[in-house]
Amino acid sequence: MSRFVEQQLKWLNPIDDNWQPSDFLPDLAADRWQDSIQALRDASAALSDELLVVLIGDTITEEALPSYQTMTNRHGGIIDQTGASDDPWSRWTRGWTAEENRHGALLSTYLYLSGRVDMRAVEITTNHLIRNGFDPLTANDPYKGLIYTSFQERATRVSHGNVAKLANRSGDDMLAKICNKVAGDEARHEEAYKSFVNKLFELDSQDALIAFSEMMQTKVTMPARLMSDGIASDLFAKFSTVAQRIGVYTAHDYATIIEHLVGYWDVANIRGVSGEAAKAQEYLCTLGAHYHRFADRIEGRAEKQVRTPLSWIFDRSI
Repeated sequence: MSRFVEQQLKWLNPIDDNWQPSDFLPDLAADRWQDSIQALRDASAALSDELLVVLIGDTITEEALPSYQTMTNRHGGIIDQTGASDDPWSRWTRGWTAEENRHGALLSTYLYLSGRVDMRAVEITTNHLIRNGFDPLTANDPYKGLIYTSFQERATRVSHGNVAKLANRSGDDMLAKICNKVAGDEARHEEAYKSFVNKLFELDSQDALIAFSEMMQTKVTMPARLMSDGIASDLFAKFSTVAQRIGVYTAHDYATIIEHLVGYWDVANIRGVSGEAAKAQEYLCTLGAHYHRFADRIEGRAEKQVRTPLSWIFDRSI
């Protein structure tokens, strides 16, 4: 895979060409910088508590990035042996991390300047999440790790993109632009990870099918699953329910991502597999429809959830 991975480094932008958080935020070195901050605060005032909670959850997910790079370095064959190795996998992992690192910096600074949220509670949650760690349930299998990341990059693209749409409807053009930029990075990274897995299917379709099936049976756990603010129980479940309720990331989105990946990797048309791999192929080709059938029921439960206080928004109930 190394030569192929070398070719996929094209999905990483040259650093000098990359956007940086300061490109979107008020310039505090400029004259009348106070006006820029006030404009940001005025626009953010129209955002609903529900949208703020989802934005915070997305931000905390991005801020826990060190855990995700650690995860990739646990998978056999994708290990940066020295921390500065020059092989293609190591260069990809560090380059991907460097690009992702900007997301949390941009989003958290926006939240801080907005004055709409309890930043200490948000920071405590990030602190807990990084300390609690991250287990994607891939069993350190590189096939499963790459499949997981393909799914997760698309899921975060969907989430950030939908937050951008809702921000735009609320009149917060700055937040919409920020979230669209982040979603654009996630889309680019998604294409890279999907290409890695596509190569696995080309080289080893039997084991790739089994890994894909096992990953879907385990279910894709979100990176921030172990978040905690030290107060609320099931904080991640609350965040997920709000995201479901306002249509940022839903059970239908989960099902649609499965269908997309099954189609992208042309699972239905893989030939010459047998035994466990053939069963995996059959299972995967019906899985998206299976999840869609249950999605409406999940959405109904989200609407009925009892509202409770949340520290992120100064203990307002949501």
